[in-house]
Amino acid sequence: MSQKSTQKLVTDFKEKYKKEAEKLVNDVFPNKMIELDELFRSKKLSLSRTSDVCSDLKIPVPDPILFTGDSAMPHPSKKRKADSNSIDDISGTKVMILPNGPVPTNQQLQDLVNLLKPYIQELVDHANMVKMWISFLIPKIEDGNNFGVSIQEDTMAEARQIETEAASYLDQISRYFITRGKLVSKVAKYPHIDDYRQSVREVDEKEFISLRLICCELRNHYASLHDLIHKNIDKIKKPRSANAENLY
Repeated sequence: MSQKSTQKLVTDFKEKYKKEAEKLVNDVFPNKMIELDELFRSKKLSLSRTSDVCSDLKIPVPDPILFTGDSAMPHPSKKRKADSNSIDDISGTKVMILPNGPVPTNQQLQDLVNLLKPYIQELVDHANMVKMWISFLIPKIEDGNNFGVSIQEDTMAEARQIETEAASYLDQISRYFITRGKLVSKVAKYPHIDDYRQSVREVDEKEFISLRLICCELRNHYASLHDLIHKNIDKIKKPRSANAENLY
């Protein structure tokens, strides 16, 4: 492929990218903002549901009769390590066999995660697209008349910050499942201690509040970026006026 053909492909790509990004800001951003606002205000994320999002772990409390009276077994925790309630996995680690099967995730929170994750992933892509769009609009470096360029750079910095924050929401969700899994394993190991069960409920409630906040922040990010771009659209698209040389 000749150099001219390559240059034309690059130019066409940039022009197409600019048009798609501008349409994204004008059409997609307002729609996403409205969708997320409706979701934030819906019953799915109502604060009144906070105490109702906890789920049953299906881990029964051991019958105290088995460990009391004349037939009490000494050191039951040591005894149970080698009994039929555990098996060796591939690595040789002891794995507990629970009487009610696997412990389920909190389905209500899982549904909310499945609902919000596409919005998070889209915001990451959209912020990245805005960042690249503005970078294509930055003129060549020259002395003087750089006020418009500074506006472009500030808008790019805002888009970059939003991209980073949106990506951190995905990490926050994964940390919730890791934390909950560790606490559930504690409940399985010490089913007679209510504090561990309560800690799972507290983590679930906290995650519900976090997901509600994520929805609010996604809406706010779309709104703030859309507002910033539209207020400065002239300087973003044309950072230097055509008659700038007449000012000197």
